[in-house]
Amino acid sequence: MLNAGFTGFVTGFSLILAIGAQNAFVLRQGLLRAHVFWLCLLCAVSDAVLIAAGVAGFSIVVAQFPALPQIMTLGGAAFLAVYGVLRIHAAWSGDYALVLAGQSAGLWTTLATAAAFTWLNPHVYLDTIGLVGAISTNYAAPDQKTAFAISAMAASFVFFFSLGYGARFLAPLMQSARAWRRLDLLIGLVMWALAVKLLV
Repeated sequence: MLNAGFTGFVTGFSLILAIGAQNAFVLRQGLLRAHVFWLCLLCAVSDAVLIAAGVAGFSIVVAQFPALPQIMTLGGAAFLAVYGVLRIHAAWSGDYALVLAGQSAGLWTTLATAAAFTWLNPHVYLDTIGLVGAISTNYAAPDQKTAFAISAMAASFVFFFSLGYGARFLAPLMQSARAWRRLDLLIGLVMWALAVKLLV
């Protein structure tokens, strides 16, 4: 059981460690110190739901609706492309007075954006449902499978809350409009790259 738990934690943590749309958004909000708790909670709980579905066997649903992955891919690519435009436009316009004052979008807007990054991203399904679900099949005993799933979920909570609240340590570097412009430009380009990657 200990081995299953350790494998679950390492697997879950390694899959979400790479820079992606969701992580970039959490980092940006962490720098703003706005809605960090609820944002991290939403991301971690969403991951937990998807991990549970993967371990339980979400492939059955995909078998019943084979067009679902393609629909999610197109929707996710469109969302990433639009958000990339918004971030690059923000970098181009260069008005960061509100950002430097620590102001962010409202709570519900922030959570809706994070939900879109999570649930419209086909890669999150590949990671949480596909890979985590596949690795969980190595554990036949219910207690081992449960330990694996809970540990993978715990990794998401540790990662997102560390990223969200750890971002404040970068705050001293983000005290100028130029720094925020560079961050937004980088995020926008990452969003476009991810959108292209989804479609090719």
